[in-house]
Amino acid sequence: MQFENTFIPGLVVIYPRVFEDPRGYFFESYNRAKFVNAGIADDFVQDNQSLSEAGVLRGMHFQQPPHAQSKLVRVIRGSVLDVVVDIRKGSPTYGKHYSIELSEENKTMLYIPIGFAHGFLTLKNETLFSYKCGDLYNKDAEQGIMWNDPALEIEWNIENPVLSEKDKTNVLLKDFDSPFIF
Repeated sequence: MQFENTFIPGLVVIYPRVFEDPRGYFFESYNRAKFVNAGIADDFVQDNQSLSEAGVLRGMHFQQPPHAQSKLVRVIRGSVLDVVVDIRKGSPTYGKHYSIELSEENKTMLYIPIGFAHGFLTLKNETLFSYKCGDLYNKDAEQGIMWNDPALEIEWNIENPVLSEKDKTNVLLKDFDSPFIF
């Protein structure tokens, strides 16, 4: 496994070592000892999975403290444009975003620490997205930033994604008083 830091402190791209042969492939998607050695010591307590058609946008989600979640995300089938926004007050990259394509072909994973809004756009039909969470889901703690907030300058390359009703009413970053501290 190769761990690569991004320009946003704490955000890490993980490239697993994939073993392929005529039968298919095998790779280790999580190994606690290797993650701890790379500085990621989160205790993942919940696994989630979603299935979406192409053009579905889910985000930009996070949970407020004390139920804030770190995440380890990957695609099992299909592909997504995965996007995170740093919402940690005092961070040198506050309000900046990072995007990466995660797919069944590249098997790349992204570690998202607490203090980030997260979302993704599915690029293929029947995309199966998987993520480990560092805290349990808590409906009262969920919140979101608008996916198309002009201040974020995210290039989704889609005009009319399929959105949940909740994601149509998220707040703009300028109207959000972040409880997360860098």
